[in-house]
Amino acid sequence: MSLRSLFLNLIIFFNLLPFAHSDIISKPNCPSNCGNLTVPYPFGLGQGTACSFDSSFDIICNTSFNPPRPFFPSLDLEILDIKDDKIRIKNRVAANCFDESGNQTTSFFASFNLANTSFAFSVDNMFTVLGCDEFALINGTERRNFTNGCVSLCSSRDDVIEHECTGLGCCQTVIPKGLQRFRLRLRSFFNHMDTVEFNPCGYAFLGDPDRFNFSSFDLSDLSFRNRAMDDVPVILEWAIGSQNCSEVRKSGNFACLENSICVDSEAGIGGYLCECAEGYQGNPYLSPGCTDINECESNPCDEHGICANTPGSFTCSCKKGFSGNGTKQGRGCVAEDSKFPVMRFSLGMSFGFLGLIFTATFIYFTITKRRMMRLREKFFQQNGGLLLKQQLSLNENNVKSTRIFTAEELEKATNKYAEERILGRGGYGIVYKGILKDQQVVAIKKSRVMDQNQMEQFINEVIILTQINHRNVVKLLGCCLETEVPLLVYEYISNGTLFQHIQNSGGVTWFSWDNRLRIAAESAGALSYLHSAAAMPIIHRDVKSPNILLDEYYTAKISDFGASRLVPIDQTQVSTLVQGTIGYLDPEYFHTGQLTEKSDVYSFGVVLAELMTGRKPLANTRVEEEKCLTTLLILSMKENRLFQIVDPRVRREGSMEQIQRVAELVKQCLRLHGEQRPTMREVANELEHLRRLANHPWIQHEAQEEEAVGLMSEQESDLYAVSIHPGEYSGEPNTGSIPLLNPVTYPR
Repeated sequence: MSLRSLFLNLIIFFNLLPFAHSDIISKPNCPSNCGNLTVPYPFGLGQGTACSFDSSFDIICNTSFNPPRPFFPSLDLEILDIKDDKIRIKNRVAANCFDESGNQTTSFFASFNLANTSFAFSVDNMFTVLGCDEFALINGTERRNFTNGCVSLCSSRDDVIEHECTGLGCCQTVIPKGLQRFRLRLRSFFNHMDTVEFNPCGYAFLGDPDRFNFSSFDLSDLSFRNRAMDDVPVILEWAIGSQNCSEVRKSGNFACLENSICVDSEAGIGGYLCECAEGYQGNPYLSPGCTDINECESNPCDEHGICANTPGSFTCSCKKGFSGNGTKQGRGCVAEDSKFPVMRFSLGMSFGFLGLIFTATFIYFTITKRRMMRLREKFFQQNGGLLLKQQLSLNENNVKSTRIFTAEELEKATNKYAEERILGRGGYGIVYKGILKDQQVVAIKKSRVMDQNQMEQFINEVIILTQINHRNVVKLLGCCLETEVPLLVYEYISNGTLFQHIQNSGGVTWFSWDNRLRIAAESAGALSYLHSAAAMPIIHRDVKSPNILLDEYYTAKISDFGASRLVPIDQTQVSTLVQGTIGYLDPEYFHTGQLTEKSDVYSFGVVLAELMTGRKPLANTRVEEEKCLTTLLILSMKENRLFQIVDPRVRREGSMEQIQRVAELVKQCLRLHGEQRPTMREVANELEHLRRLANHPWIQHEAQEEEAVGLMSEQESDLYAVSIHPGEYSGEPNTGSIPLLNPVTYPR
């Protein structure tokens, strides 16, 4: 036998290991191997043959390669392995390359289409962007409309953290269940003009993260695309049909045979899978189904025991002259004529063993408790607990209500952070509903892992937030520093978010124009307080309707200060890593990285536009001008058709003058240049004035005469909003550490 033949036989042997106890892998008269791949039923080799369960499971064996290679007919990509409910196939990678002058030298896009098949992309895959001047979107359709993206930036190779995709040279994000079709779009901010020496190309792909280990050398590797297509596979999940187990049993078209169980698929596309029951083995899809495992072949009984195989199990009994349970565990088999005091010895050993277990358990729990106490003390100091205590003692009069909670208190309050206690998830952490010992209901925010260099700033922010005393700002009650990441405890707001009420306002009697103005005025007043009346000015940095909560009386409450920044009194702006939410982000802040109070003004202008129109900031529509709410509103005002896009209820209840003035206020807030926008105090004053006009219409004429110079100037309109390419967003507000938009319109 040649070495090559021996090698192939070994590969086939190891591929057959999952079926080692069963000779049946494929249907009779159907091949079971293509090159190095074993193809188990319900998959079958050949197209349009009877070797597979249906055409979705057909596999083509291309014999033009040596050895032959298997492919799916619809994808034209090589299958690498088939294991249980997952399949790995070769990848497609999007790429852009540029020369030193910024000219594009290479451009590849990537897309997959599994529509009308029994396959979906596994959530084990990660969407990965590689490069120092890249941002990329993944647009998914077919069963799951989905848009997500990543931004990867760096200024030098030294910025990169080896083997970590944190946004510096490499960025990764997850995909949802049930995704069957997607397209990758890769863009460069500056055509690699500043990074071409060490990073001429950018790449984007969906693949198995366990097979991709990021390295800084990948940035300069011009062959990375071809290497990733071969070495980083895409994971697919599959299922039989589209009905779950209960539905398919009723229909009678059931694929699971004897001694197997049906399991609902978790791929997100419906369908089911078959598994052999415990004690059985084989292919559950092929006749005669799963066969019994003869456990007696491995001698599971005592040396003096007798093993008897039973369907799906086995029994042990003792040979003649011996007594006991016959198993290797427990008493086993003991000679009946033995004079050894078996009973007393057994009882003594049992009690001794129980005592030993009790002692060991006591020692274990004592050591564990001490270790936990030391760990919590370490976290407390690591998270700035001593600094916080010191600050609280220095500000004792101002922060009397602030508490430092223990980890046990909050764990008990959230029922060990149970899933049903989750109130919401965001880019900065998860919020749980908690019930304290005194039955006070609170909201507990579990933050993401925090950079230790930011700990002193975090403590200062906690101190500042505890001093905020405004009826329209969610109250911070305290924090816990005994866990790996700090936990923040806020007052519980029970009536959901403003975004939810805007999008579900149909038939809600209380959500009138007057109440919308009131909520807007309350929110603006709270932001004005943060900007100008707090002990140290605070820029919220993530103003949006999902972060405005409503209590039981529908009073507005500003929440989520996870992205907020303190501004020293002698400064007007702060340089930060750009963070925010798509559709609300200030374009000037996005381009310059300079965060100012006017960035909050821009975001609040988008919220006002939502209240007026009832529309989302970004819409998934084919009409280009309706994709971005801010662009639509400004264009409608220019073309004198504002009332066509205003919410019907607002048109009925608000006066024409009042709606026009609110629209002009939105227009001022959305100016491209921050210095041309009003302050939050001016916005709050204008909204309060409009509320008074709404409540007292007989003073409108007099108020207009007194207002010789108002907030609304008639300057030429700048570029107010960011144009979004069709289909690049789903329309849902999406929080991320870095926004995914660029103030230019990309070609179709």
